[in-house]
Amino acid sequence: MSETESTNNNQNKIQLIYIFPNLFTAASIFVGVISVLASAKGDFDKAALYILLSLIFDGLDGRVARLTNTSSKFGAEFDSLADIVAFGVAPAMLFYYSIGIHYGKVGSLLTAMFVVFGAIRLARFNVMIGINEPSVFIGVPIPTAAVVLTMWILVHEKYVFFKDYNIAILVGIAMLALLMVSNFRYPSFKKINLRKPNFIKVLVYLVMVFSLVYIYPVESITIIVTAYLFYGVVRAIYNFTIAKYRKN
Repeated sequence: MSETESTNNNQNKIQLIYIFPNLFTAASIFVGVISVLASAKGDFDKAALYILLSLIFDGLDGRVARLTNTSSKFGAEFDSLADIVAFGVAPAMLFYYSIGIHYGKVGSLLTAMFVVFGAIRLARFNVMIGINEPSVFIGVPIPTAAVVLTMWILVHEKYVFFKDYNIAILVGIAMLALLMVSNFRYPSFKKINLRKPNFIKVLVYLVMVFSLVYIYPVESITIIVTAYLFYGVVRAIYNFTIAKYRKN
């Protein structure tokens, strides 16, 4: 093999490595679109499953890019576009076809509001990369909002008595949209201290959580993500109250 051929082969390998993490991003968009189609058909359980699958692909693309040292501006932009589809449009359509469609213009407004505010959240996140603390998110991340909404709808579909409380989901999706563009701080868990004492605690907590998820998957995940959602609200109210008290 000549030196030129060897160089070309190496260049092709490098190009393939750059494509690899973007395949996960493309997969996230793909299953997001499939989720929309499932929602339109009234198959809400499948639609929810596809959104959660998108979350897995979304988590893998960034990690693969970092592991292979192939992070790029194109990949970051592609990932944001994927998030709009998988975590903006897909859960919004799940809400609309399951609940929002029965509430006319209000349902349509809340559906659009979730997508638009999710896009604003992503745009703000992109321009503030490197400025914010890595240990916190400013506002609810759009994947988190998507999972919360998805789990609420799964619980709504699973338990008949929740059918009488559709208004709670309407208020909930409006709240999610506003929290995405809020200044409330949420832990990102990117800087978890895994030194030996903390590692054992984290391991015990994870075993307990996974045990609950195994027995009651829908209910336990819903409780966890909802608790995370309200954590930021309670924390903001607490900090505001403390600050006001100290001034007085």
